[in-house]
Amino acid sequence: MVSLGTPVPSFTLPSIGGETVSDRDFAEASALLVVFMSNHCPYVRRIESAIGALTSEYAGKGLATAAVCSNDTANYPDDGADHLREQADRAGFGFPYLVDESQKTARGFNAACTPDFFLYDRERKLAYRG
Repeated sequence: MVSLGTPVPSFTLPSIGGETVSDRDFAEASALLVVFMSNHCPYVRRIESAIGALTSEYAGKGLATAAVCSNDTANYPDDGADHLREQADRAGFGFPYLVDESQKTARGFNAACTPDFFLYDRERKLAYRG
């Protein structure tokens, strides 16, 4: 498990919306939440609407959020970009949903499961993981 106080790993990934998103895009936010999730995971499905609602509420208080799906779509076809777009619509995600096809970003965060939450403070030091 990554130690608290660890800096956010740098990332640049394509989003399901077609743009490229980087950790630097959130530089002005007072906090950054990176959530590793997927569409097929029953644990994510159980809380996805709550994630959408909570992140929407806290966006007005300075929280930036990015979701990352690192699953292999050959093994998990429900985690392809089209299905992730459906999930984002269904759950009310107002944040970028990124695709980590190489799984390099997941390894950089030491993400182990879905959902896996990493909250960084203003200085982009890890304040919570779980």
